Amino acid sequence: MYFVTKSVTFLHCIMSLDTVNFRLRKDDTPNTDFMSETPCYLDSISEHRYSDGNTVVTGDVGGYKVVISPYQVRVKDCSLCKWHLGDNFKELTRGDTRQAVERLSDTLHLPIDKAAVTRLDFALNIIVKQPIDVYLHRLGELCHYQRQPLTTGLYYTQTTETYVFYDKVREQKKAGAVIPELYQNRNVLRIEQRYTSRVSDRLKTAVKGETLYNETFYNMLLNRWRDTYNGIAKINDVTLNFSAMKTKNDLHRLGILALVKLSGGQMEVLSQIYDAQKRGELTRKQAYDLRAAINDAMKEKEGLTASSNVIAELDEKVKKAVKFYR
Repeated sequence: MYFVTKSVTFLHCIMSLDTVNFRLRKDDTPNTDFMSETPCYLDSISEHRYSDGNTVVTGDVGGYKVVISPYQVRVKDCSLCKWHLGDNFKELTRGDTRQAVERLSDTLHLPIDKAAVTRLDFALNIIVKQPIDVYLHRLGELCHYQRQPLTTGLYYTQTTETYVFYDKVREQKKAGAVIPELYQNRNVLRIEQRYTSRVSDRLKTAVKGETLYNETFYNMLLNRWRDTYNGIAKINDVTLNFSAMKTKNDLHRLGILALVKLSGGQMEVLSQIYDAQKRGELTRKQAYDLRAAINDAMKEKEGLTASSNVIAELDEKVKKAVKFYR
């Protein structure tokens, strides 16, 4: 299955691989002398000799950093999509991925298809209706991950994996990069799952260059991306209707509504007030005033709140993206 350009107009989203790092060991290509052959195909070459006598050569190939020792070659710190297609706003299909790995192999004169993948990012760009921060504020905790709101986006981190939401257009502008016409003046949410180390252990399969364009593997990445998103607690309750909220009393009533919802509903709160009165924690007058405040707020709740459809929009677009790309 190869993905097609119509996905942009159908879903307003693009899914692809992004950053991919490789490591090729001497055992993978025993007849190659890394130190004498590989530097011939690099730009910006430098050499560093360590105190133990070992020497490492570094260079560049179209944005990828290449680190060479007698025992291995590491190709790292670049988006495979950007390296092959020019920018990572574009979709790197499985067919494109095969071509990228073959091109990298030809450029370095090394079998990158046999190289171990040591970092792998799988991402979706999705056009959304609201500014990106509106969505980030409604994404809650994720079990076994640490939630980290940063100025660059919302991060869910583990030791070997990170799940990230951020404003793709803002990132591109900050880097001084060109925004493709499709995404200009749009809100583009990037949802990215980064396997930052021990990729094969994390994914429970040996991941090599040639694995990246295997259909079963690609579908597995897609399923994990979706399942991680679905595991995030969504803050999907009411939003403030500021057009109807004019006074401090309106805000006070809204606070009562939030407390009622948090406590399990109107009847549950009234029952708790009754029980507190029976225990002597509230006087009759105090209990009456509290019940009156709650009942009044419930009667007047219409207009003070409005349903939030932000998470419903995002859920639907994630669902459609996974269905379309399968």
